Amino acid sequence: MNWLTNLIRPKIRSIVGPKDVPDNLWQKCPSCEGMLFHRDLAENMNVCTHCGHHLKMSVTDRLNLLFDGAYKRIEVPSVPQDPLKFKDKKKYVDRLKDAQAKTGEKDAIIVAEGEIGGMPAVVAAFNFDFMGGSMGAAVGEGIVRAAETAVSKNAALIAIPASGGARMQEGMVSLIQLPRTVIAVRMVKDAGLPYIVLLTDPTTGGVSASFAMLGDIHMAEPGCLIGFAGKRVIEETIREQLPAGFQTAEYLRDHGMVDMVVARKDLKETIGRILNLLMNRTGSLNQKGNGSGIGAGKAGSAKSGLFAGKTAFAPHATVNQLTPANDPVDAAPTPIGVSKRAAKK
Repeated sequence: MNWLTNLIRPKIRSIVGPKDVPDNLWQKCPSCEGMLFHRDLAENMNVCTHCGHHLKMSVTDRLNLLFDGAYKRIEVPSVPQDPLKFKDKKKYVDRLKDAQAKTGEKDAIIVAEGEIGGMPAVVAAFNFDFMGGSMGAAVGEGIVRAAETAVSKNAALIAIPASGGARMQEGMVSLIQLPRTVIAVRMVKDAGLPYIVLLTDPTTGGVSASFAMLGDIHMAEPGCLIGFAGKRVIEETIREQLPAGFQTAEYLRDHGMVDMVVARKDLKETIGRILNLLMNRTGSLNQKGNGSGIGAGKAGSAKSGLFAGKTAFAPHATVNQLTPANDPVDAAPTPIGVSKRAAKK
């Protein structure tokens, strides 16, 4: 039998050749543990075909899903990579290089502009694969750039967080991004433009404590985790058992923190409909002097709609210039004995 094993079998193998079978053809659903074929999963937008569980989705696929067609990426300003020279088990610079090599991106946020439902929109989407979507200086700059672009383009701002919170390797530099992103959102609202937040799995920590919970409308994907601290940490702190489904999108919707939970296949249509209602650039209201009908277009009916009241706004201070000390709203001194609210009137 040695001649069969040592001679014939190697010759047959050399003729037929090994079969290259990828290791990632199948994936287990984290909810129902059903096996999902990768092609079926991709065709179903990374939603389990057995139980409907929404798995994580890449940033590129999400942008392709939301925008009407081609979109333009916006460059995020460069920031110092390691301002604190941080090192734990590994240097922070090395962690950044590994994440950049893994994802092909500079940091955990991608900013793009295009049209959704025919309406101009700027999208700031997080990449969870890049160090858990943690928010450092680069992510803060991305939110600021997205807000400034939305104001300059008279477009809606849509934030899509997927993050574990602030990036602790940057210390106070990461924490200061919380108020910076809040001011960036305020710039968009002051310009009379819609700010929509699409909460995905997970949205936690400093991201949920800042811009992610300031939207005019909060949408969420089914079953996604939304909160600040983890469930175990909260239970150990308050010494109580939390209810089932705590910090899920459905629980927060039932308790008034989220406006709607939308399946992934309906996201584009829902966001497009909301933008048309808020910005109302189809001329459907037929207001005097704004034109009427579809032919009126974006320019003819720019003043109609809930968020279209400020079409010609004065140049707004940038986030780097705007601080509580030089807030333009309170720039003028208030007379003694007169409240600020009365002075504004």
